[in-house]
Amino acid sequence: MENVIEILLVEDNMSDAEMTIRALKKNNLANNVLHLKDGAEALDFIFAEGKYSDRKVESTPKVILLDLKMPKVNGIQVLKRIKSDDRTKRIPVVVLTSSKEDPDIKECYSLGVNSYVVKPVQFEQFVKTISELGLYWMILNQPPH
Repeated sequence: MENVIEILLVEDNMSDAEMTIRALKKNNLANNVLHLKDGAEALDFIFAEGKYSDRKVESTPKVILLDLKMPKVNGIQVLKRIKSDDRTKRIPVVVLTSSKEDPDIKECYSLGVNSYVVKPVQFEQFVKTISELGLYWMILNQPPH
């Protein structure tokens, strides 16, 4: 039986990734989190390619937390591929980024992002934001079956 990933965290900044996972753990939401460090690895996982070719594409995470500014394949390219494929377009994608740039926000929404959140700089606010995101997407949100 395949281990179901509920939260896919795509983040190249290790300290942001660690803070995100710590905030999710605080609310018991980190049991099935997978952290990937770049967009290329994320696409391999989501589309069951490369080293993830043994998993099923249909086994989708409940939510993807996606950074924009990453090496290899950036977040916008990942978002574009997820939302343009019938097998994955219903996966909720939350862009979690330090970019407040309006063109990034507009492009993400035009590609079908479900939410765009600017990472708070202050630690306590960062933890609070991640906790609220986790609770919303894992418990309150009702996904299609």
